[in-house]
Formats: sequence, C-alpha cells, structure tokens
Amino acid sequence: MTLKDPALFPRAFTDAWSARDAAAMAALFAEDADLLSLTGHWAEGRKAISETLKGEMAGAFSRAKLVTGRTKARMLTPVTAHVMQRYVLSGILSPEGTDIGRVGAILSAVLVEKPGGWQVAAAQFTVEG
Repeated sequence: MTLKDPALFPRAFTDAWSARDAAAMAALFAEDADLLSLTGHWAEGRKAISETLKGEMAGAFSRAKLVTGRTKARMLTPVTAHVMQRYVLSGILSPEGTDIGRVGAILSAVLVEKPGGWQVAAAQFTVEG
C-alpha cells in the first residue's frame, strides 16, 4: 500500500491498529523496511514486520487502544519525509494478563516516495520516557 502524502501515515497506521490488522499495518512499509516495535523487536522486511505485529496484536496489545496526540511531518528531501506521532495506549496486557495502565509512545517513521506513492522505509515505535 502506498500513501498519497506521508502525513497520512499516522492515520493509516492507527486505523489498521484499531482493526487489529497486522497485514494492513505492514503494507504501509516498503518491502525492505525496518521496524523497531513497541516490544523492542527489530523486524527486517515487510514479512517480518507483519509477523511481529501479528504476534503483538495477539499478545500484549490484543485489547490495546491508541489515542492520537501531537503529529509532526516534515520533508527532508523531495522524496524523503519524517513523520512523528504521539500516542497514548491503554489496555496493554502484562505477561501475567493484567492491564498495565496508560502508556505514552512515539511512532517515528522515515518515508520514501516510491512509484505510486509513499511507504515507510524505517520506523521506531517506542515508549515515552
């Protein structure tokens, strides 16, 4: 999947998360993209990204909801952009199955323009501090 504008990435990611659709989230990434996930897993390539997200959606994030906060998008070159999205997550489950409460997180992504639109080349989804 490609996007018409890199600034559309956070909404597309949030919509796919809300649908628990790991394949749709992974489709936002280039075939050779990298993702550092919220659980600290480094996935290389769209297939590994999809598998990582699918596992996280079935585990710790099976009930988690994303609430969007501040967004920032800026062009780095005519064909490269950086997008940051702040989220607050709730409904995250500990390994014991208990709710760990609300957590702030930042999704930071570098997108590149490919034929047909924009895709993520690399992203980090990390817990705020």
